[in-house]
Amino acid sequence: MGAKLVKVVLLRDGEVIARVKKLSGFEQEVTANEAVKEVLKETGIPHDNLDYIVATGAGPADVFQNMMTYGLFTGGLGLHYGAERAGLLVIPSGAGNTGRQLRLMKDFRTTVLHATPSYMLHIHARLPEEGFRLDELNLKKAYLGGEPYSENTRRKIETLYGIRVYNSYGLSEMNGPGVAFECIHQDGMHIWEDAYHVELIAPDTGRACADDHEGELVMTTLDREATPVLRYRTGDITTLLPGGCPCGRTHRRIARITGRTDDMLILNGVNVYPSQIEQLLMRVPGVATNYALTIEKVGALDRLTVKTEVDRQLFTGDLSALDRLKTHIAEAIKSGALIRPVVELHEPGALPVFEMKAKRVTDLRPKE
Repeated sequence: MGAKLVKVVLLRDGEVIARVKKLSGFEQEVTANEAVKEVLKETGIPHDNLDYIVATGAGPADVFQNMMTYGLFTGGLGLHYGAERAGLLVIPSGAGNTGRQLRLMKDFRTTVLHATPSYMLHIHARLPEEGFRLDELNLKKAYLGGEPYSENTRRKIETLYGIRVYNSYGLSEMNGPGVAFECIHQDGMHIWEDAYHVELIAPDTGRACADDHEGELVMTTLDREATPVLRYRTGDITTLLPGGCPCGRTHRRIARITGRTDDMLILNGVNVYPSQIEQLLMRVPGVATNYALTIEKVGALDRLTVKTEVDRQLFTGDLSALDRLKTHIAEAIKSGALIRPVVELHEPGALPVFEMKAKRVTDLRPKE
Protein backbone atom coordinates (compact mmCIF):
# COMPACT_ATOMS: atom_id res chain seq x y z
CA MET A 1 0.00 0.00 0.00
CA GLY A 2 2.83 2.40 0.88
CA ALA A 3 4.36 2.19 -2.62
CA LYS A 4 1.02 3.12 -4.19
CA LEU A 5 0.45 5.98 -1.76
CA VAL A 6 3.77 7.59 -2.65
CA LYS A 7 2.26 8.33 -6.05
CA VAL A 8 -0.55 10.33 -4.45
CA VAL A 9 0.02 14.08 -4.31
CA LEU A 10 0.85 15.39 -0.83
CA LEU A 11 -1.81 17.69 0.60
CA ARG A 12 -1.33 20.83 2.63
CA ASP A 13 -3.77 22.58 4.95
CA GLY A 14 -5.51 24.92 2.49
CA GLU A 15 -5.99 22.16 -0.05
CA VAL A 16 -7.68 19.93 2.52
CA ILE A 17 -10.28 22.57 3.30
CA ALA A 18 -11.34 22.75 -0.35
CA ARG A 19 -11.69 18.98 -0.55
CA VAL A 20 -13.56 18.71 2.74
CA LYS A 21 -16.25 20.99 1.40
CA LYS A 22 -16.76 18.75 -1.62
CA LEU A 23 -16.72 15.49 0.33
CA SER A 24 -18.80 16.52 3.33
CA GLY A 25 -22.01 14.89 2.13
CA PHE A 26 -24.25 17.36 3.96
CA GLU A 27 -25.82 19.11 1.00
CA GLN A 28 -29.34 18.47 2.28
CA GLU A 29 -30.73 20.60 5.10
CA VAL A 30 -30.00 19.04 8.49
CA THR A 31 -29.75 20.40 11.99
CA ALA A 32 -26.31 21.11 13.37
CA ASN A 33 -26.78 18.42 16.03
CA GLU A 34 -27.57 15.74 13.44
CA ALA A 35 -24.52 16.75 11.40
CA VAL A 36 -22.23 16.58 14.41
CA LYS A 37 -23.53 13.14 15.40
CA GLU A 38 -23.06 11.79 11.89
CA VAL A 39 -19.54 13.19 11.53
CA LEU A 40 -18.51 11.81 14.93
CA LYS A 41 -19.83 8.39 13.97
CA GLU A 42 -18.07 8.31 10.62
CA THR A 43 -14.75 9.77 11.77
CA GLY A 44 -14.23 7.30 14.62
CA ILE A 45 -13.38 10.04 17.12
CA PRO A 46 -15.13 8.42 20.13
CA HIS A 47 -13.64 4.98 19.39
CA ASP A 48 -10.06 6.27 19.09
CA ASN A 49 -10.31 8.21 22.33
CA LEU A 50 -11.93 5.31 24.19
CA ASP A 51 -8.87 3.20 23.39
CA TYR A 52 -6.56 6.05 24.34
CA ILE A 53 -8.17 6.44 27.77
CA VAL A 54 -8.18 2.70 28.47
CA ALA A 55 -4.49 2.49 27.50
CA THR A 56 -3.59 4.89 30.32
CA GLY A 57 -5.30 2.68 32.89
CA ALA A 58 -8.39 4.85 33.38
CA GLY A 59 -11.84 3.27 33.70
CA PRO A 60 -15.31 3.41 35.27
CA ALA A 61 -13.93 4.21 38.73
CA ASP A 62 -12.50 7.52 37.45
CA VAL A 63 -13.94 11.03 37.25
CA PHE A 64 -12.82 12.89 34.12
CA GLN A 65 -12.76 16.72 34.13
CA ASN A 66 -12.48 18.07 30.59
CA MET A 67 -10.91 21.53 30.69
CA MET A 68 -10.65 21.94 26.92
CA THR A 69 -12.91 24.26 24.95
CA TYR A 70 -16.16 22.80 23.69
CA GLY A 71 -17.87 23.88 20.48
CA LEU A 72 -16.09 23.57 17.14
CA PHE A 73 -12.72 22.77 18.73
CA THR A 74 -12.24 18.99 18.47
CA GLY A 75 -10.28 18.68 21.72
CA GLY A 76 -13.30 19.12 23.96
CA LEU A 77 -15.87 16.85 22.31
CA GLY A 78 -13.36 14.22 21.19
CA LEU A 79 -12.19 13.12 24.62
CA HIS A 80 -15.61 13.79 26.13
CA TYR A 81 -17.25 11.05 24.04
CA GLY A 82 -14.27 8.73 24.40
CA ALA A 83 -14.37 9.05 28.19
CA GLU A 84 -18.10 8.39 28.25
CA ARG A 85 -17.64 5.22 26.20
CA ALA A 86 -14.87 4.10 28.57
CA GLY A 87 -17.32 4.43 31.47
CA LEU A 88 -15.81 7.47 33.18
CA LEU A 89 -17.98 10.10 34.85
CA VAL A 90 -17.42 13.18 32.64
CA ILE A 91 -17.46 16.74 33.97
CA PRO A 92 -17.67 19.03 30.89
CA SER A 93 -16.16 22.06 32.64
CA GLY A 94 -14.69 23.62 29.51
CA ALA A 95 -11.80 26.08 29.55
CA GLY A 96 -11.04 28.88 31.98
CA ASN A 97 -12.48 30.09 35.31
CA THR A 98 -9.72 28.58 37.46
CA GLY A 99 -11.53 28.95 40.77
CA ARG A 100 -14.54 27.06 39.43
CA GLN A 101 -12.29 24.36 38.00
CA LEU A 102 -10.69 23.79 41.39
CA ARG A 103 -14.08 23.70 43.12
CA LEU A 104 -15.28 21.05 40.67
CA MET A 105 -12.10 19.01 41.22
CA LYS A 106 -12.65 19.06 44.96
CA ASP A 107 -16.41 18.49 44.98
CA PHE A 108 -16.46 15.69 42.39
CA ARG A 109 -13.18 14.08 43.51
CA THR A 110 -11.79 14.40 39.97
CA THR A 111 -9.11 11.83 39.18
CA VAL A 112 -8.31 12.60 35.50
CA LEU A 113 -7.81 16.02 33.87
CA HIS A 114 -7.63 17.03 30.21
CA ALA A 115 -5.96 20.40 29.62
CA THR A 116 -3.14 22.26 27.94
CA PRO A 117 0.22 22.09 29.75
CA SER A 118 0.34 25.85 30.19
CA TYR A 119 -3.06 25.83 31.91
CA MET A 120 -2.01 22.99 34.22
CA LEU A 121 0.97 25.09 35.32
CA HIS A 122 -1.27 28.11 35.80
CA ILE A 123 -3.75 26.19 37.95
CA HIS A 124 -0.99 25.01 40.27
CA ALA A 125 0.31 28.56 40.68
CA ARG A 126 -3.21 29.74 41.56
CA LEU A 127 -3.94 27.13 44.25
CA PRO A 128 -3.11 29.35 47.28
CA GLU A 129 -4.80 32.41 45.78
CA GLU A 130 -8.02 30.44 45.18
CA GLY A 131 -7.96 28.99 48.69
CA PHE A 132 -7.22 25.35 47.81
CA ARG A 133 -4.53 22.88 48.85
CA LEU A 134 -3.20 20.12 46.64
CA ASP A 135 -3.90 17.49 49.31
CA GLU A 136 -7.62 18.37 49.11
CA LEU A 137 -7.72 17.07 45.54
CA ASN A 138 -7.85 13.48 44.30
CA LEU A 139 -5.94 13.82 41.03
CA LYS A 140 -4.22 10.75 39.56
CA LYS A 141 -3.68 11.46 35.85
CA ALA A 142 -3.68 14.24 33.29
CA TYR A 143 -3.92 14.12 29.49
CA LEU A 144 -2.07 17.06 27.98
CA GLY A 145 -2.19 18.41 24.44
CA GLY A 146 -3.26 21.36 22.32
CA GLU A 147 0.20 22.98 22.24
CA PRO A 148 3.85 21.90 22.00
CA TYR A 149 5.66 21.27 25.27
CA SER A 150 8.88 19.63 26.34
CA GLU A 151 9.59 16.46 28.30
CA ASN A 152 10.97 18.65 31.09
CA THR A 153 7.65 20.48 31.29
CA ARG A 154 5.83 17.15 31.53
CA ARG A 155 8.10 16.03 34.37
CA LYS A 156 7.67 19.37 36.12
CA ILE A 157 3.86 19.02 36.05
CA GLU A 158 4.12 15.44 37.32
CA THR A 159 6.30 16.62 40.20
CA LEU A 160 4.12 19.62 41.06
CA TYR A 161 0.89 17.59 41.21
CA GLY A 162 2.24 14.14 42.12
CA ILE A 163 0.38 12.56 39.19
CA ARG A 164 1.11 10.74 35.92
CA VAL A 165 0.97 12.96 32.82
CA TYR A 166 0.26 11.40 29.43
CA ASN A 167 1.15 12.92 26.08
CA SER A 168 -1.43 12.87 23.34
CA TYR A 169 -1.19 13.83 19.69
CA GLY A 170 -3.94 14.91 17.38
CA LEU A 171 -4.94 17.33 14.67
CA SER A 172 -8.35 18.42 13.46
CA GLU A 173 -7.77 17.14 9.93
CA MET A 174 -7.32 13.58 11.23
CA ASN A 175 -9.92 13.55 14.06
CA GLY A 176 -8.63 15.90 16.71
CA PRO A 177 -7.24 14.27 19.86
CA GLY A 178 -6.45 10.58 20.12
CA VAL A 179 -4.58 10.11 16.83
CA ALA A 180 -1.63 8.91 18.88
CA PHE A 181 -1.36 8.35 22.60
CA GLU A 182 0.88 7.15 25.41
CA CYS A 183 0.09 3.98 27.32
CA ILE A 184 0.95 3.39 30.97
CA HIS A 185 4.64 2.90 30.07
CA GLN A 186 4.97 6.47 28.72
CA ASP A 187 7.47 5.37 26.08
CA GLY A 188 6.31 7.05 22.87
CA MET A 189 2.82 7.58 21.50
CA HIS A 190 1.02 4.67 19.80
CA ILE A 191 -0.57 5.58 16.47
CA TRP A 192 -3.86 3.85 15.60
CA GLU A 193 -2.54 2.10 12.51
CA ASP A 194 -5.91 0.46 11.89
CA ALA A 195 -7.21 4.00 11.30
CA TYR A 196 -4.17 5.82 9.84
CA HIS A 197 -1.33 5.04 7.47
CA VAL A 198 1.78 6.98 8.51
CA GLU A 199 4.88 8.07 6.61
CA LEU A 200 7.88 10.27 7.36
CA ILE A 201 9.21 12.62 4.69
CA ALA A 202 12.01 15.14 4.45
CA PRO A 203 10.20 18.52 4.78
CA ASP A 204 12.32 20.22 2.13
CA THR A 205 12.12 17.54 -0.59
CA GLY A 206 8.93 15.58 0.20
CA ARG A 207 10.87 12.31 -0.19
CA ALA A 208 10.51 9.41 2.23
CA CYS A 209 13.06 9.21 5.04
CA ALA A 210 14.02 6.33 7.31
CA ASP A 211 11.83 5.71 10.36
CA ASP A 212 14.67 6.40 12.79
CA HIS A 213 15.43 9.75 11.13
CA GLU A 214 13.58 12.89 12.13
CA GLY A 215 11.05 13.91 9.50
CA GLU A 216 7.64 15.42 8.83
CA LEU A 217 4.71 13.16 9.68
CA VAL A 218 2.37 12.40 6.77
CA MET A 219 -0.98 10.71 7.44
CA THR A 220 -3.73 8.99 5.45
CA THR A 221 -7.11 8.02 6.90
CA LEU A 222 -8.04 4.36 6.36
CA ASP A 223 -11.48 3.83 7.91
CA ARG A 224 -13.22 7.17 7.60
CA GLU A 225 -16.20 7.82 5.36
CA ALA A 226 -16.63 11.45 6.35
CA THR A 227 -13.84 13.62 4.91
CA PRO A 228 -11.25 10.97 4.02
CA VAL A 229 -7.79 12.48 3.53
CA LEU A 230 -4.82 11.08 1.58
CA ARG A 231 -1.19 11.86 2.42
CA TYR A 232 -1.79 14.91 4.56
CA ARG A 233 1.36 16.80 5.53
CA THR A 234 0.87 17.46 9.23
CA GLY A 235 3.80 19.87 9.52
CA ASP A 236 4.84 18.04 12.71
CA ILE A 237 8.43 16.85 13.15
CA THR A 238 8.99 13.47 14.82
CA THR A 239 10.57 10.01 14.46
CA LEU A 240 9.08 6.51 14.44
CA LEU A 241 10.38 4.53 17.40
CA PRO A 242 11.86 1.06 16.83
CA GLY A 243 10.83 -2.13 18.62
CA GLY A 244 7.74 -3.10 20.56
CA CYS A 245 6.14 -1.68 23.67
CA PRO A 246 5.89 -3.60 26.99
CA CYS A 247 2.12 -2.99 26.93
CA GLY A 248 1.81 -5.51 24.08
CA ARG A 249 0.22 -3.16 21.55
CA THR A 250 1.66 -3.66 18.08
CA HIS A 251 0.85 -0.25 16.62
CA ARG A 252 3.98 1.74 15.93
CA ARG A 253 4.91 4.61 18.20
CA ILE A 254 6.03 8.12 17.41
CA ALA A 255 8.40 10.14 19.56
CA ARG A 256 7.43 13.44 21.12
CA ILE A 257 6.79 16.14 18.49
CA THR A 258 9.97 18.23 18.48
CA GLY A 259 8.65 21.11 16.40
CA ARG A 260 6.78 22.12 13.29
CA THR A 261 7.93 22.87 9.80
CA ASP A 262 6.13 26.22 10.04
CA ASP A 263 7.26 27.36 13.52
CA MET A 264 10.97 26.84 13.05
CA LEU A 265 12.82 30.06 13.80
CA ILE A 266 15.92 31.05 11.85
CA LEU A 267 18.05 33.30 14.03
CA ASN A 268 21.28 34.55 12.52
CA GLY A 269 21.40 31.46 10.33
CA VAL A 270 20.69 29.00 13.16
CA ASN A 271 17.53 26.86 13.03
CA VAL A 272 15.75 26.84 16.39
CA TYR A 273 12.39 25.43 17.51
CA PRO A 274 10.54 27.08 20.43
CA SER A 275 10.21 23.62 22.01
CA GLN A 276 14.02 23.43 22.14
CA ILE A 277 14.17 26.65 24.11
CA GLU A 278 11.47 25.43 26.49
CA GLN A 279 13.27 22.16 27.14
CA LEU A 280 16.52 23.93 27.97
CA LEU A 281 14.75 26.55 30.07
CA MET A 282 12.83 24.08 32.20
CA ARG A 283 16.03 22.28 33.18
CA VAL A 284 17.31 25.34 35.03
CA PRO A 285 16.61 25.29 38.80
CA GLY A 286 14.58 28.30 39.90
CA VAL A 287 12.75 28.78 36.61
CA ALA A 288 8.99 28.84 37.16
CA THR A 289 6.22 27.78 34.80
CA ASN A 290 5.61 30.61 32.33
CA TYR A 291 7.84 32.09 29.64
CA ALA A 292 7.73 34.05 26.38
CA LEU A 293 10.11 34.58 23.45
CA THR A 294 10.54 37.85 21.54
CA ILE A 295 12.60 38.18 18.36
CA GLU A 296 13.79 41.55 17.07
CA LYS A 297 16.19 42.81 14.43
CA VAL A 298 19.03 44.89 15.89
CA GLY A 299 21.07 46.28 13.05
CA ALA A 300 21.84 43.32 10.79
CA LEU A 301 21.45 40.72 13.52
CA ASP A 302 18.52 38.88 15.09
CA ARG A 303 18.10 39.20 18.84
CA LEU A 304 16.20 36.63 20.91
CA THR A 305 14.85 37.77 24.27
CA VAL A 306 13.75 35.05 26.67
CA LYS A 307 11.32 36.30 29.31
CA THR A 308 10.72 33.82 32.10
CA GLU A 309 9.03 33.82 35.46
CA VAL A 310 11.18 32.54 38.33
CA ASP A 311 10.40 31.31 41.83
CA ARG A 312 9.19 34.14 44.05
CA GLN A 313 11.71 33.37 46.81
CA LEU A 314 14.55 34.41 44.47
CA PHE A 315 13.40 38.04 44.67
CA THR A 316 15.19 38.79 47.95
CA GLY A 317 16.97 41.98 46.92
CA ASP A 318 20.17 40.08 46.08
CA LEU A 319 20.78 41.33 42.54
CA SER A 320 23.92 39.24 42.15
CA ALA A 321 21.87 36.01 42.57
CA LEU A 322 19.47 37.13 39.83
CA ASP A 323 22.40 38.05 37.58
CA ARG A 324 23.88 34.57 38.10
CA LEU A 325 20.56 32.98 37.18
CA LYS A 326 20.36 35.10 34.02
CA THR A 327 23.84 33.98 33.03
CA HIS A 328 23.00 30.34 33.78
CA ILE A 329 19.89 30.50 31.56
CA ALA A 330 21.74 32.25 28.73
CA GLU A 331 24.61 29.74 28.85
CA ALA A 332 22.21 26.75 28.91
CA ILE A 333 20.38 28.00 25.81
CA LYS A 334 23.63 28.90 24.05
CA SER A 335 24.99 25.40 24.71
CA GLY A 336 21.87 23.55 23.57
CA ALA A 337 20.45 25.77 20.81
CA LEU A 338 23.63 27.53 19.58
CA ILE A 339 22.26 31.03 20.08
CA ARG A 340 22.83 33.35 23.05
CA PRO A 341 19.66 35.15 24.17
CA VAL A 342 18.96 38.21 26.23
CA VAL A 343 17.29 37.00 29.44
CA GLU A 344 14.62 38.84 31.43
CA LEU A 345 13.46 37.54 34.82
CA HIS A 346 9.91 38.19 36.04
CA GLU A 347 7.96 37.44 39.19
CA PRO A 348 5.26 34.73 39.02
CA GLY A 349 2.09 36.05 37.38
CA ALA A 350 3.84 38.86 35.49
CA LEU A 351 3.64 37.26 32.04
CA PRO A 352 0.37 36.67 30.14
CA VAL A 353 -1.51 33.46 30.97
CA PHE A 354 -3.24 31.40 28.27
CA GLU A 355 -6.12 29.09 29.13
CA MET A 356 -6.00 27.46 25.70
CA LYS A 357 -3.05 27.26 23.30
CA ALA A 358 -0.23 29.40 24.61
CA LYS A 359 1.30 32.03 22.31
CA ARG A 360 4.95 31.86 23.26
CA VAL A 361 6.66 33.61 20.34
CA THR A 362 6.40 37.22 19.22
CA ASP A 363 8.43 37.92 16.08
CA LEU A 364 8.94 41.68 15.63
CA ARG A 365 11.38 41.44 12.73
CA PRO A 366 10.39 43.45 9.63
CA LYS A 367 8.64 41.33 7.02
CA GLU A 368 10.55 41.34 3.76
